[in-house]
Amino acid sequence: MNKKNLTIIDHPLAQDKLWHLRNKKTTPDNFRRLVSELSHILAYEMTRDFKTENIKVETPIQATTNQKIVENMAIVPIMRAGQAMVDGILDLIPTCAVGHIGIYRDKFVNNTVEYYFRLPKGIEGMRVAVLDPLLATGETAVAAITRLKEYKVGRISFVALLVAEQGLKRISEAHPDVHIYTLSVEPGINEFGYIMPGIGDAGDRMYGTLSAEQVAQDTGL
Repeated sequence: MNKKNLTIIDHPLAQDKLWHLRNKKTTPDNFRRLVSELSHILAYEMTRDFKTENIKVETPIQATTNQKIVENMAIVPIMRAGQAMVDGILDLIPTCAVGHIGIYRDKFVNNTVEYYFRLPKGIEGMRVAVLDPLLATGETAVAAITRLKEYKVGRISFVALLVAEQGLKRISEAHPDVHIYTLSVEPGINEFGYIMPGIGDAGDRMYGTLSAEQVAQDTGL
């Protein structure tokens, strides 16, 4: 893994919010709020190297110049969990374009399955951030990035709350040009595909739903 393409945000405020996100007692409403707030914090870091120019502006007192961002950005959440990161970023960058990718890894066919794909016009000329709260094996992330490159998107970053070492390695091998922004790199993945120690299943915790494993356990299937 090229460490130059990895940024870990260790700001005390971000890490404190991550503590609450990890806590199994955190309710779905607070979990969603924390995901949005942490996405807002991640957005500051991922825009650090955006191109700016000194442009003239009229203040109420006199004219001056100030730096202004001169490139466009799009965010592309991987549904469903990635959608929870959108509002936190749009609060900071309201002009940001938004696309959506619906994709998942089907364990029965050992491959990724795409079920939804919509991109904003002109995305090939934008800075694009792919959003997913958790990067585990990296298979869906790699598939999403590959699809974006088919549309001539050349400047792509991946933004996740947590990433597993395995997923980090997978993206680095498949797409070494993609920069990854995260709050923590986690050491492993368990037999159910959950990041360890992680935060559990992000989508289930956001919406108070049961995982497939929990349903099977509760029903005896």
